[in-house]
Amino acid sequence: MYEAFYGLTSKPFQLSPDPNFYFGSKQHRRAKAYLDYGVLRNDGFIVITGEVGAGKTTLLRGLLDSLNRSNTVIGNLVTTQLDAEDTLRLVGAAFGVRVKDLPKSELLMALEAFLVSQAAQGKRCLLVVDEAQNLSARAVEELRMLSNFQYGNQSLLQTFLVGQPEFRAILQRPEMEQFRQRVAATCHIGPLDEEETQRYIEHRLKCAGSTGSPSFEAAAFSTIHKASRGIPRRINSLCDRLLLLGFMAGRTLLTQADVDEVVKDFREEAAIPDSAHAALSSSPASMPAAHLGQAGLDIDIGQINLTASAGQGMSAQILSLAQDHHTDRLQRLERSLMRLERINLQTLALLQKLVDAATSRDRREGAE
Repeated sequence: MYEAFYGLTSKPFQLSPDPNFYFGSKQHRRAKAYLDYGVLRNDGFIVITGEVGAGKTTLLRGLLDSLNRSNTVIGNLVTTQLDAEDTLRLVGAAFGVRVKDLPKSELLMALEAFLVSQAAQGKRCLLVVDEAQNLSARAVEELRMLSNFQYGNQSLLQTFLVGQPEFRAILQRPEMEQFRQRVAATCHIGPLDEEETQRYIEHRLKCAGSTGSPSFEAAAFSTIHKASRGIPRRINSLCDRLLLLGFMAGRTLLTQADVDEVVKDFREEAAIPDSAHAALSSSPASMPAAHLGQAGLDIDIGQINLTASAGQGMSAQILSLAQDHHTDRLQRLERSLMRLERINLQTLALLQKLVDAATSRDRREGAE
């Protein structure tokens, strides 16, 4: 919408991951080094954790794109709350293995046969498991058992587990000891610092074809970092709205006041509507301070003292939570679209097989 106004060739702050916009912060470079090492080992598990929107998927896609796809077979799995056997079935489906109605023993044999056939052709198999923090302990154990499959001295399957920070705590449980021994590399991606936030914004604008427009007031970068807490996807969301604001105002210089206005807009959009306030009117949380004591809550609003800086900090945290909620909704939509895309591809493949079979039959009948 605003690309032509700023002289850009593409949208610089899209929310969906794009390896073409990869920004090598200190943490991302360190994580990439660990991942490269794990891939070279071609064995075990590689664990990637980070906050929602920290850039895990972008980093992983960049790594996978660097691999030779002619000899690499990749299966993608977006987890939900599944039991162990359902997880195995999804693994099979991710690689195109027939798993419907098979008992577990035959399912495992079918998976092993597929992996062996790929290894015999000189191909490596990679399984990418997203939202790994949702895996149950039994599901993780089943994935560990799959790593036991061997072809000679060669491991048949390497697995990337991508999850939110809580997955690190899950892996530290005592029952995960055997799994931890199979981890070839692990990395955690944290937020960008203030300097990196500025370089990140400038990098994405340059990748989108910017030759100096739009430009930012120096104080704007600090405000963006504070409001986004250095999380790349939050930076994208905020900057996308900021460029839209500049476009509507006909200005290419974006100021701290503009950032404050966008932050205010996000905060108002995240506020509970009046109708919802009315529905919650019977809740103790919505009662006036004078009545809280009658509700059995020992809260005296008059005793709460906040400095200006503390109030601003809490406001930034509230905005961040609102952005997280918005981001979570986008991620759910993205995952649904990915599942639909996989279903469509499988349907098209099935239709192609039917066409091929019908064509082959017609040829045989014509030859007779």
